[in-house]
Amino acid sequence: MTTPPAPTRTVFTHKPVLTGEKVLLRPFTEDDAVVMAGVIGDPEVERFTGGGTFTRERLRAWYGSRAAQTDRLDLAVTDRATGELVGEVVLNEWEPEHRCATFRTAIGARGRGRGLGSEALRLVVRYGFESAGLHRIQLEAYADNERALHVYAKAGFVVEGVRRQAELWDGHWRDAVLMAALADEWPGAVRGFRRVRGGAGG
Repeated sequence: MTTPPAPTRTVFTHKPVLTGEKVLLRPFTEDDAVVMAGVIGDPEVERFTGGGTFTRERLRAWYGSRAAQTDRLDLAVTDRATGELVGEVVLNEWEPEHRCATFRTAIGARGRGRGLGSEALRLVVRYGFESAGLHRIQLEAYADNERALHVYAKAGFVVEGVRRQAELWDGHWRDAVLMAALADEWPGAVRGFRRVRGGAGG
């Protein structure tokens, strides 16, 4: 695989629209805050992301400012068949000198169990490698989130280690699994996945 150029300080200035078979990923607007409040407050999302309490004003300010961020990429995950917003995918904690970023996601109840999150993951990871010039995308998932670990493994992420008893949740300690995908390994790991159709207009 040809090594892409190293990302510049403005690599995430452009916020793409990425189109898959099931999902469309687009930049956030402040109007998305109402739906995202429900996603963030979903019990399963709270269990696996830590959750938190946010005012409507804070969420509107947060999602309304995502398109202006130049050091991270936040995209809304929408069901392509209905246009419904079901969650988010994020590349953040960007290290330009090492061409590395961290992936995280939150998919609400209306988006789970239909492959929307899996396709959104692959779309944004492919964008990170092929368009943003990243070399490494890493993530962390709790060991009891077996469904997510399976999805990440199918998408080409490899387990690199475990932070034992990393968090106390509901009276029990749980481990955090560290995983990563590399640009020069990823195409073979997901062979057959269609190329991203993305750009300013989709």
